[in-house]
Amino acid sequence: MSILLKNTRYIDWKSLEFKNTNILVEDGLDGKIHLLGNKMPDTTVHQTLDCEGKIVTKSFAVGHHHVYSALARGMGAPKKNPENFYEILKYVWWTLDKALDQKSVEASALTTAIACAKAGSTFVIDHHASPNFIEGSLEIIANAFDKIGVSHLLCYEITDRDGMEKAEQGLAETENYLKNHQGLVGLHASFTVGNQSMKKAADLMEKYDSGFHIHVAEDHYDQEHAVNHYGKRVIQRLNDYGVLESSKTILGHCLHLSDDERKIIRNSKANVVENAESNLNNAVGFFKGEGLGNRIMLGTDGMHSDMLRSAQQAFFVGQTYDNIDYPGVYQRFRHVHNYIQTNNFKGDGDNNLVVLDYQSPTPISQDNFLGHFVFGFQAADVQHVISNGKLIVKDRKMQTIDEAEVYAFAQEQAIKLWKKIQKG
Repeated sequence: MSILLKNTRYIDWKSLEFKNTNILVEDGLDGKIHLLGNKMPDTTVHQTLDCEGKIVTKSFAVGHHHVYSALARGMGAPKKNPENFYEILKYVWWTLDKALDQKSVEASALTTAIACAKAGSTFVIDHHASPNFIEGSLEIIANAFDKIGVSHLLCYEITDRDGMEKAEQGLAETENYLKNHQGLVGLHASFTVGNQSMKKAADLMEKYDSGFHIHVAEDHYDQEHAVNHYGKRVIQRLNDYGVLESSKTILGHCLHLSDDERKIIRNSKANVVENAESNLNNAVGFFKGEGLGNRIMLGTDGMHSDMLRSAQQAFFVGQTYDNIDYPGVYQRFRHVHNYIQTNNFKGDGDNNLVVLDYQSPTPISQDNFLGHFVFGFQAADVQHVISNGKLIVKDRKMQTIDEAEVYAFAQEQAIKLWKKIQKG
């Protein structure tokens, strides 16, 4: 089964070279594409899409997401107005994630996967938490993403914040999932993970040749807690457990770092993920890439599922607080693919493509592509999406699932979730 994209304007995501060509897309996990020029394939194709006037390039990927936040949009105000970052967690996100159950996790995963796909992303790295529904939660998310047709790299957020029994359940869920799936060892943040859980998580990382996915120095509180309780800063603490020796490790946020910590990260194998809009929303500070090296990718932190928007916001905020230019923001936008490939994760092969119906009042070429990327492209331009050689979005509509049915289910679960939160 294969797809033929006719009359495309294909952009190589690495070189940004433009080619007018027909494209034969192979089906299957990590399949290939064949640029045919003006020729037609000599094999039977399953489906043909005429892409005259459209742009075709590699699809996108999310470097840090939170499925668990999907049903938060429009929910009522917290019982206490948060006055700092810790209280935002306590009264908003930790209240919400404790109320999640099997059905609300499933609804969150389905709607997140749909939103990612329709915004052009075919691979998602997610960081999940549902303290009162831990066992089997990752399998439900994986099944939901598979149903939509979006590849994934999941983890469960191990934390001591709800007691050691819950921490052990998080460790067990992580190990059970890693036995049969590609994934990471997730931890919330240094300030909610004691030495016992940190050591067990590091042992799991080594046992399954994985990496950590953890929030790092998102707020000053994380560093203050590490110094007061462990006599060292967060990056030094993680480094002592060998976490930064894995090229699979993802360090989220990394806002409040010392020069020494930046040097440790730069000289390590770990990757950093920037979440500009979440930082703005929580008023925790501004990301600075200086001194961190070039292993920086972008995420949404559960704010939304639109990676073009994340890239543009990172660029705009970075004009004041970061040293970032057009090539720099595009490199961060695309580094997630290097991360996936370097670590041999599956699901982000060449046969993951996005077709953009991008109408511009000005010409677009290899020379000015990045200007269009920063100031022009929108998720609304995504017309078709191909994931592992399968057409999952056609003419902006999902092809793998009944969207109306999913959103009806999600709204039903959202109402139940909000009532549970208010009662709690």
